[in-house]
Amino acid sequence: MSVQDTIRETVTNNPVVLYMKGTPSFPQCGFSATVAQILKLSGVTEYASVNVLADDDIRQGIKEYANWPTIPQLYIKGEFVGGCDIVKEMYQAGELQTLLKDAGVTAA
Repeated sequence: MSVQDTIRETVTNNPVVLYMKGTPSFPQCGFSATVAQILKLSGVTEYASVNVLADDDIRQGIKEYANWPTIPQLYIKGEFVGGCDIVKEMYQAGELQTLLKDAGVTAA
């Protein structure tokens, strides 16, 4: 299985996936910490997280998968949502909460 297949399987088999540096409980960069915190504030209690620091192939592959050069990357229902700035803007506008509710991953 190729790295792209692995990524595709992860984002399609999990309602919410965060590719990040570190883990939700121990983020390794401020941007990853911010997105993890926004998910928590949005009522997302469970989601798949992938620590890109643990696998260089995934770290490079995820940038190619979404054609997005930076990490973190958030996926909801298999769709690329964005990185830290986009997620933050969507959260502040209430759009992220709506997207999460529509995806059935939060009650709020």
